[in-house]
Amino acid sequence: MTDAETTTLEHRTLGRTGLDVTRLGYGAMEIRGARTGRREVSEQQAETILEAVLAQGINFIDTAACYGDSEAHIGRVLADRRSEFVLATKAGCWVVDAGDHDDTPHSFEREHLLENLEESLRRLRTDHVDILQLHNPTVAAIEEHGVMETVREIKESGKASFVGISSRLPDLADYAMWEIFDIIQIPYSALDRKHERLIGVAHDRGAGVIVRPEAQRGSAGEGLGSDARLDVWSRARLDELLEPGESRARFLTRFAISHPGLDTYIMGTLQPAHLAENIADVNAGALAADVYAEAKRRLDEAGSRAE
Repeated sequence: MTDAETTTLEHRTLGRTGLDVTRLGYGAMEIRGARTGRREVSEQQAETILEAVLAQGINFIDTAACYGDSEAHIGRVLADRRSEFVLATKAGCWVVDAGDHDDTPHSFEREHLLENLEESLRRLRTDHVDILQLHNPTVAAIEEHGVMETVREIKESGKASFVGISSRLPDLADYAMWEIFDIIQIPYSALDRKHERLIGVAHDRGAGVIVRPEAQRGSAGEGLGSDARLDVWSRARLDELLEPGESRARFLTRFAISHPGLDTYIMGTLQPAHLAENIADVNAGALAADVYAEAKRRLDEAGSRAE
């Protein structure tokens, strides 16, 4: 499929939630602003990209209570279009004024989680979110603060239809086996495959699987994001597997969505042109089976192995 063709995105069912989501979702961390991020984001910039997201057919938006101005932008721009997209936010973190920047401390005590949710709903200008995710807690924190009971309380309140978790190893290995979480958000890239097996475990146990890429775009190597990842790419000789005219970023996206356990793949940007590239990359589809297998073989040899 070429960039000039339709931007109609494939849809998937997000695990046992039954929610219908586009294969590509929008990661709204990019509109958080300079106090928690690295760049200023004007109201006009946020409005332009959020309207482009829906105009291009994306129906899944992911944000968090600790993403600076992100929730407020979404509420301001999209409150009147709430029925057009699946909205996911995160709790367990919040924003604290630290002078020239904002800190984002974490707590998973019951009162903090409930307060997080209420404040998120106010900023988002809605009475419920489709998904509330816990923002990277440890297993110890969940057990210490009785988070399981709080999760049940939140779901029964109707203010969050489903509850999930955004996590990574080592705690992710436990969460993938727990059925209390309706969805699991997992970082994953061809160049950092440590969570690859757990994507499959979570999927097989019925959870919806949201994958966010490890950094893919950066100065070290086009589409790679860091010197370490450029080194893995080079040692795996992945340039040899690119189709004519295919960018490294597109190959990495196609590798990720080739995982059968992935439901939606979230990427963030401030630029509508970059958003269009992301859509085209996803619409290019999964890698051919032989290319996917060869890429994994080469990555194994280069040190990026599934765990």
